[in-house]
Amino acid sequence: MCSLVHLPRQAGLCTQNNIMADINLPKPVKLFVGILSCNKDLLEDVESLLVKRFGELEMKSEIIPFNFTDYYTKDMGAGISRQFICFRKLINPEELSAIKIWTNELEDKFKHNNRFNVIRPINLDPGYLTHCNLILASTKEYYHRIHLQDGIYAEVTLFYQHEVFKNLPWTYPDFQTEEYKNFFLEIRGLYAKDISNN
Repeated sequence: MCSLVHLPRQAGLCTQNNIMADINLPKPVKLFVGILSCNKDLLEDVESLLVKRFGELEMKSEIIPFNFTDYYTKDMGAGISRQFICFRKLINPEELSAIKIWTNELEDKFKHNNRFNVIRPINLDPGYLTHCNLILASTKEYYHRIHLQDGIYAEVTLFYQHEVFKNLPWTYPDFQTEEYKNFFLEIRGLYAKDISNN
């Protein structure tokens, strides 16, 4: 027979009055997609397809040279650029896995289009932003990623503290740049207005 174990309050399992906290549904989040391509004209084509699927565009970044690694060069070619696009409509965080599956399917359609002279014309990185962090979807399992469903994992890539986004040990080099962080700070400001109006 097991005896009842009393955990100290600092364990964080109970509120101050020893009543378990209520379960609350998460707030909607701000969806964005990062696009990589060596064909700048293709960025507009992809943008129109994403808008058709996820709704009105709210904001997009400048086209940023992606020179942080040569990991993608073999499949995507030289002179890769990155652009982020952010959507007006908020999503529920649990939608991220289905969104990642859809963007992977879109990538495959471009792969099989013979008008491109590279193996992988585009790379799409969907994610979302909350008040306190930036989440990216991934198909790759690793110790810092949590499985959502259907082989899709979620990674906290940046966290927000003291009015800035901060890195984690696994944060990708490009996401560590001030250019990226400043863009996401703008998105966070839009998100704050969205949440306050809901």
